[in-house]
Amino acid sequence: MLDKWLFRLGAAEAGEVVLTQRRVFILPSKAGLGFGALLVVLFITSINYNLSLGFALTFLIAACAVIDMHLTFRNLAYLHLSPGRVQPVFAGEDARFEVHLANRRTHDRHAIWIGFIGTANDRPRGGTKPTLHMQASPTLQATDIGAMSSHSVVLLSPTARRGWLAAPRIRLQTGFPLGLLQAWSYWHPDVRVLVYPRPETDAPPLPLTGEARTDGIGRSGSEDFAGIRAYRPGDSIKHLAWRQIARVEFDAGGQLVTKHFEGGAASDLVLDFDRLPRDLTVEARLSRMTRWVMEAEERGLAYGFRLGSLVLEPALGPAQQQACLRALALYQAT
Repeated sequence: MLDKWLFRLGAAEAGEVVLTQRRVFILPSKAGLGFGALLVVLFITSINYNLSLGFALTFLIAACAVIDMHLTFRNLAYLHLSPGRVQPVFAGEDARFEVHLANRRTHDRHAIWIGFIGTANDRPRGGTKPTLHMQASPTLQATDIGAMSSHSVVLLSPTARRGWLAAPRIRLQTGFPLGLLQAWSYWHPDVRVLVYPRPETDAPPLPLTGEARTDGIGRSGSEDFAGIRAYRPGDSIKHLAWRQIARVEFDAGGQLVTKHFEGGAASDLVLDFDRLPRDLTVEARLSRMTRWVMEAEERGLAYGFRLGSLVLEPALGPAQQQACLRALALYQAT
């Protein structure tokens, strides 16, 4: 509780955040502590031996340390932070959180290290790790931001389970220019990423059984060509009538057309959670359905989807895939 009050570690913050003076902390680094000890030795020696040049040297380098403290603090203070877009990932992959850093001051900012706190990857990227005073050891990336400009950084966070993953707390720190002091600040962005179930590695073949259809959508029944019709969402891209499309004037209101097949031998592909073996765990069944959704999309097979109370008619495309994967990621067993 003390560290939360001392370092102002509050709840997640939405929107843009400014690192005001109250949010930036500064302390001497190990090199700075050694530098301070050296100043004490020089000052005592100058007193004992009445060295005028010793006093001058002591006060000169002490003034350099004061200037360094100001520059280190200024390098981080009043930096504007905002979260960027995130994309869903599968469990086991690294979630990618985009962070925007905006410098709206007239001076450049150099060697700002940024990273999550408490992630499994705790080695810095892009250089030697600076001296830290905090116990946590985050993944650090160094970045420079020019005057009146902005820069984007992508931070990685490992994922272990499906569902929503909130962004961990972020720490920014700098020791520029001399490294005698370390300035740091914390930020907890209010952003989260959706984690899909991990696809099963050796999943069985797709359950290509179901009710017979007459529109030819499926594995069979695709050899009986019946003509050309208007394109409908979910039609396989392999069935597009490219010769006719090449003569279509889209500026005049023309539409895509697709080949129509008949035969009645085609069957629906329905991915039904309740039909999976009962000896599998819930997570194993979700993992298998995730693999089947991806395989059906890769093969261009329209598929239906049933998970609990959610029932989706056979379709194909990004909208169908995202709806199925989202339902799998957020499924709660009853």
